[in-house]
Amino acid sequence: MEELLAIFCDVDDFCKDYAEYCKHHLLMDKEKIIPKTSMSLSEIMTIVIYFHLSNQRTFKWYYIKFVGTVLRPYFPRQVSYNRFVEIMKMSIVPLTLYLMKYRVGKCTGINFIDSTTLDVCDSQHISSHKVFSGLAQRGKSSMG
Repeated sequence: MEELLAIFCDVDDFCKDYAEYCKHHLLMDKEKIIPKTSMSLSEIMTIVIYFHLSNQRTFKWYYIKFVGTVLRPYFPRQVSYNRFVEIMKMSIVPLTLYLMKYRVGKCTGINFIDSTTLDVCDSQHISSHKVFSGLAQRGKSSMG
């Protein structure tokens, strides 16, 4: 649980800075960016981050069986699973900013590239797609 508390403190500090930034630099109201809910943005982000650090395969099981029971004392204002899934989407932008700014891993110099070709569409529909007109070719991959 020390790891959970450390994550929450770090995320909460970020969320305070994020809210201050939104207040001064964005034209929208803060309520439109971060809707009213009984759980704070930092609590939502902590639960999402902690899920990815767990060995659980499904978020529903993790939230209902683990967060709802074991972590209940740490998140006393918990909402139902359905409500959490609804409000979880509001954390995607701050969560991405947090991960990019504070939790980018150190580059080891080892990189992996998947050069598997992706089938874009059926051959019947090739002539109707104009998005990459002049760039895309048949039989070519992004690596070729």
